[in-house]
Amino acid sequence: MTDSPAPLLRTLPDLENFLARRAPGQTLGFVPTLGALHDGHGRLIERARAETDWVLVSIFVNPLQFGPQEDFNQYPRTLAADCQLAERRGASAVFAPTPEILGLTGGETALIQPPQSLTTGLCGAHRPGHFAGVATIVAKLLNLIQPQFAYFGQKDAQQLAIIRRLVADLNFPVTIRACPTVRENSGLALSSRNQYLSPQEKEQALGLWRSLQQARQLFDQGEQRREPLLEAVKSVLSAYPDLKPQYIDLVDPQTLQPLEVIKQGGLLALAAYVGTTRLIDNCLLTRRWPLIVLDGPAGAGKSTVTRRVADRLNFAFLDTGALYRALAYSVLQAQIDPQDESAVARQIEASEVELIFRPAPQLAGAKLNGQEISEAIRAPEVTQIVSILAAQSAVRQKLLGLQRRYGEQGGLVAEGRDLGTQVFPDAELKIFLTASPEERARRRYQDFLAQGKTDISLAALAEEIRQRDERDSSRALSPLKKAKDAIEINTDGLSIEAVVERVLTLASFLD
Repeated sequence: MTDSPAPLLRTLPDLENFLARRAPGQTLGFVPTLGALHDGHGRLIERARAETDWVLVSIFVNPLQFGPQEDFNQYPRTLAADCQLAERRGASAVFAPTPEILGLTGGETALIQPPQSLTTGLCGAHRPGHFAGVATIVAKLLNLIQPQFAYFGQKDAQQLAIIRRLVADLNFPVTIRACPTVRENSGLALSSRNQYLSPQEKEQALGLWRSLQQARQLFDQGEQRREPLLEAVKSVLSAYPDLKPQYIDLVDPQTLQPLEVIKQGGLLALAAYVGTTRLIDNCLLTRRWPLIVLDGPAGAGKSTVTRRVADRLNFAFLDTGALYRALAYSVLQAQIDPQDESAVARQIEASEVELIFRPAPQLAGAKLNGQEISEAIRAPEVTQIVSILAAQSAVRQKLLGLQRRYGEQGGLVAEGRDLGTQVFPDAELKIFLTASPEERARRRYQDFLAQGKTDISLAALAEEIRQRDERDSSRALSPLKKAKDAIEINTDGLSIEAVVERVLTLASFLD
């Protein structure tokens, strides 16, 4: 990352020189735009800056995504102002190629055709060829830039679903980040086309968001059926005579197929004309709160950070250790040899475990078959067998089921070593918290000194930590592994509070 002015890159050699400046291991975030940047784009750039080492913003008014009667020639082109906004929000560079630089010479161009199921509804039904043009240019840019993360706004929900499918089907090694829609104080979604609107038209355009809010209120009251939700939108829109709806639909957010009833989540989307300006908006209808997971090696500060983050966000702290301890207590109570995997498997299968969530700094409690065992699970004899049980497949499967049950509704912060890769692969925020072996050894050394233990070797502690890291990373069952889409935070030299603040900043970009 650099604090020097963000250069404007106009050619492929310019781009290649910029990309070559990154040191090995540094991450690149990419924000593709059409230009005419506003605060919504600024928020994408800020999130990329918070999550990656370098941020590249592209500005390209893509002729392939505009139809013959659309506003390609009128689309605002404000490159100088765009570069200023991008740099102010944290961009490392701006890539603004001409069509010729990207191989669009006016002749025939090979196009990427997204699956028909994703393009026949919503905007695709009214803008033939639009999403093939979007997919083609996004694929070109991803191929040229090779970012680790790319950032798209939720307002363009159909585009987002298509790009995700493009990346998955064509094996692009990039994680797509969806960022919440940014709105004016009035609720109007920010759009580069808003500048076309007169004050009177802007007032009419507010009907889009107000109609979606009416449907959201109905959903929050328990309504999940398609027709009542669509009628709620239509009833509000009817009060805005200059707002001409093009479509209103309720679809699955990933497949974009129409939904009759919302089960997991729905996308309520609409497009309308205000005068000659076409605007789109949408809202996600879900009762699930975000899920935040912190993985990483022992001694990186995960437990303390996770508890404090959960407390600050008013989320529950999913204490995986307490779940392990409750299962260990069940095995002890049954007087089963913890090494007898068959007997252990039978016992835990019959054990009903429930967490008791408590605010920090209190430790989580637990119930076993309806009986509270919060104090008992902290006993030394329980601690002694937890690691033995944790290595057993049946225990891991039982724990996996418990963790996922608690994670269904979100609103949790959890820590472990394989949560982002195995337990919660769809978590909204994944963080890999780490520190050098020397730093973790120093922390343990300080803890021992505080306990009055002075016959400890700092070098021996560091070597012990290295060996544990090797064991945890190479174990066959639940190895320590950073998820591809996780954000790494190295805590060397950082206080606990500094790490907590970093995690809270990352969480602030979630909807």
